[in-house]
Amino acid sequence: MNPRLDAIRQRAREAGADAVVILHPPHLRWAVGFTGSNGALFVTADAAHFVTDGRYDTQARAEVEGAEVHVPGYALFEHVVEHRLVGEAQRLALDADRTPIGTFERLKALFPAVEVVPVAALLDQQTGAKTEEEIERLRAAQALTAAVFNDLLPLLQPGVREQDVAAEIVYQHLRKGAERMSFEPIVASGPRGALPHAHPSSRTFRPGELVVLDFGGVLDGYAADLTRTVAIGEPGEEARRVYEAVRTAQAAGKAAIAPGVSGRDVDTAARAVLEGAGLGSYFGHGLGHGIGLETHEWPRLSQRADDLLPLGAAVTVEPGAYLSERFGVRIEDVVVVREAGCETLTPLPTDLIVL
Repeated sequence: MNPRLDAIRQRAREAGADAVVILHPPHLRWAVGFTGSNGALFVTADAAHFVTDGRYDTQARAEVEGAEVHVPGYALFEHVVEHRLVGEAQRLALDADRTPIGTFERLKALFPAVEVVPVAALLDQQTGAKTEEEIERLRAAQALTAAVFNDLLPLLQPGVREQDVAAEIVYQHLRKGAERMSFEPIVASGPRGALPHAHPSSRTFRPGELVVLDFGGVLDGYAADLTRTVAIGEPGEEARRVYEAVRTAQAAGKAAIAPGVSGRDVDTAARAVLEGAGLGSYFGHGLGHGIGLETHEWPRLSQRADDLLPLGAAVTVEPGAYLSERFGVRIEDVVVVREAGCETLTPLPTDLIVL
């Protein structure tokens, strides 16, 4: 028995369909455990069929739970048609947000007797509410990334290049057992810290500057995401004031999190602190995003997010203030929505570290 297949069937019924095709690799992993890059899962009311190519024959048979495995080569959809694996289904739902238009048109052509129905946010609610097992995997990933951050601190000295620190971040993650990075590390010093997604450069750290460090590793399929802003020596009164405002904003955002609260309201709680400190115009992105088998997933915390947070959702809380050509501050933790509020999975304090 695989209860996630039952959840997919229920989602199909809600969408008015009697079959579902899952193509997005993270959703395939969530649904049946497959970790490869090419596969398709067809779920009907009474069956589930997983098709992949010959590269994944042994792997799929070892990993896939609850679905019959087929390895027809690269003609995956054609195999499903030839062997009538969707049975008597009349409406086939697919993920409207993650299916290329070419794939959609191909499915329509191959299944002329079946109505192919694009469904927005097909599995967002299902994958967004994490199980306790998933939460523990996120906790372990976040702990690994936090350990890298602590080991990194002695390297953060005047004269060190951003690129050298970024290389060390990647090396330390792989050395400690991460599968890969969640995303390219951000190392942004001084005025480059005002660029929220700055790429590491050849710029060297200088005394009195703030450095924004944003990185995470993937462990057992689940992504970590951590941001800390540190000072290379005493940063000055204004930088400390901005840092404390961002820190207070993050605390306010966390305090607003609870089941049934909208992402917009959580964002507003944090944003109000920065606006009260005269920094509202320097916070130009949303407060956070869901995290799990993908680094960025549903639900979001932003002014455009009206969805309500479900129990068990894992999200980042990452307010920032970016003073153009001067410096930037961002603090980010991963938290889980609990009955009584939120639990922080990041095992690090948020106090300013002055090196």
